[in-house]
Formats: sequence, structure tokens, C-alpha cells
Amino acid sequence: MSKPKKPAFSDDDATALADLFRLLGDPSRLRIVVSCLRTPLAVSDIADKLGLSVSLVSHHLRLLKGARLVRAERQGKQVFYGADDAHVRRMVEDMVTHIREH
Repeated sequence: MSKPKKPAFSDDDATALADLFRLLGDPSRLRIVVSCLRTPLAVSDIADKLGLSVSLVSHHLRLLKGARLVRAERQGKQVFYGADDAHVRRMVEDMVTHIREH
């Protein structure tokens, strides 16, 4: 008996993607992701750059890391956050290009 094929875009895929977009729907979280797309930054640098508190940035980074949108790399006593992979970078950059077209 053959295993039923999974739809090209399943309900689980739709739920996961909606959760991801919901997470990025917060302007502060989106600004955090954009700020560290090209160069990994420390929490304090992100907070200073965006005018947010370190505790708020840390909270958002925990959520973004859990969704695999950012990754953390420890260097000595500091942790630097950057885009998790090229997919995240391209997705955000493509959407920025899209909104600037009009």
C-alpha cells in the first residue's frame, strides 16, 4: 500500500508560515531582523541602533531564534545575532524591495 502524497502546500505548512509572518508582523521584531541581516550584532548594539531597551531586544531575539529567523554565536562573553540563513535574508530583502516598488 503506497503512502498518500503530501499536498504541495499542506495545512501544516500554512499554519507554520502564518506563525512566521505573525512573528514578523511586529515592527520591533522586524526591525531587529533587518538590523542584523548582513552583519551579526550584539544585543546592546541592536538596542542602541534601534532605540529599544536591551531587555526588550533580548525578549524579541528569543522569539526570533525559536522561529529560526536569527541565530546566535557566542564570541567570548558576548552573543552576536545574525540572520539564520540565506533564505531569511532573501525573504526580508525581497519584501523590502516589493514595498519600495510603488
